[in-house]
Amino acid sequence: MEGDFASMWELYKVVPNFVPKPCAWGKSKLEKPATYFFLCDFVEMDKGLPDPEAFCSRVAELHQNSQSPTGMFGFPIRNCQGKFLQENGWDRSWASFFTRLLVSFFKLDIATNGTWPEYQRAFDKVVNHVIPKLLEPLQSNGRSLKPSLVHGDLWHGNAATNNETGNPVAFDASAFYAHNEYELGTWRRKTVKFDNTYFDQYRARVPPSEPVEQWDDRIRLYSLKFKLAHMIGWPVVGSVREEIYNDMLYLIEKYVPTAASKHDKKEE
Repeated sequence: MEGDFASMWELYKVVPNFVPKPCAWGKSKLEKPATYFFLCDFVEMDKGLPDPEAFCSRVAELHQNSQSPTGMFGFPIRNCQGKFLQENGWDRSWASFFTRLLVSFFKLDIATNGTWPEYQRAFDKVVNHVIPKLLEPLQSNGRSLKPSLVHGDLWHGNAATNNETGNPVAFDASAFYAHNEYELGTWRRKTVKFDNTYFDQYRARVPPSEPVEQWDDRIRLYSLKFKLAHMIGWPVVGSVREEIYNDMLYLIEKYVPTAASKHDKKEE
């Protein structure tokens, strides 16, 4: 609960017109079961999709105006996506940070949903080959990458419209300082209702990082973490695991050509 409060507080400091003001968190006096609370300003919301232009303006403002206190990727304290702790310790390398984060969620997926040898071999290739080829160029050849504060779980279920002001509002953050494009990974999930209009509105405000031609593949890579979180939280949705597998095969075929022939695409 402290991580939830810290996430929302960091967002509120940067975009107070985008999130409810967090007020307090703590532990209830009730001994059993252990019960915790989080309090924030009450906002009456319309849970329909927020206006794409206004919403993406706020997201861009968050990413562009935030500043990591250490200059690194990570967060001051552990927090969760859903009920699962995130590996979010400080790291100067975004490729290294994302690898730790993704591996931790993949291990939870295996522990929750069981082994699948082809799936695990594909994941190893993503970690050992795809991540270095997609993420290391962001911080090489003279390029630098700003750690931006991200909401961390910004799907349509955590966004709405403030009925009083008409402005978009976001809540239930899993924040840390990341590559800003990581935020868009969850928008690629099939069940998320943010369509291409939202991607276009965001890109109009925040141009893709270099190498620009790898933008879409980076978003596909980042989406794996959010899809893994979905599989851990809702293990019965087997089609999501097959979607993860096919996403990994796509990236392997593109960035690890010699390995592509060793895998056959699994039909959904």
